[in-house]
Amino acid sequence: MGEKILDKESFIVSKTDLKGNITYCNQVFLEMINARCSEVINKPQSIVRHKDMPRGIFKLLWDRIKAKQEIFAYVKNKTFDNNYYWVFANVTASFDENGKTIGYYSVRRKANPLALPAIESLYRDMKSVEERGNLESSMKCLDEYLKHKNTSYDALVNNLQRMKG
Repeated sequence: MGEKILDKESFIVSKTDLKGNITYCNQVFLEMINARCSEVINKPQSIVRHKDMPRGIFKLLWDRIKAKQEIFAYVKNKTFDNNYYWVFANVTASFDENGKTIGYYSVRRKANPLALPAIESLYRDMKSVEERGNLESSMKCLDEYLKHKNTSYDALVNNLQRMKG
């Protein structure tokens, strides 16, 4: 399994319905995952979820966007040809003219490569406790990590994305 690197100038864009099924994706997304539009439209966004991703990160993501809050997260995705890629994702709810949530919108950019060692270590720890325990164990692991670093989740990911070598 090899790593694909998103170009620094490119953005992956997708929209989903309330259940997380893809309703729109841009050409960059299709090229990154090596798929055709017909293979992803109306399929769950989770078709690109990499096995290394802790469920706790997705719980945090869903909790936030269902509360109409945006979230930034590092996400490792898989491609249709058994490769993977890292992105720094921004996910928000989409609203109708009455303020009702009608779906979700995600813009992903290249993840800061300097941030990935810290993120990979955190995600490995979260995944490990998830496998031995449950989703709540994963969330507790994240909370303890943030307490140890004396930071919030949002500050952590944004500071890592801005980190310079």
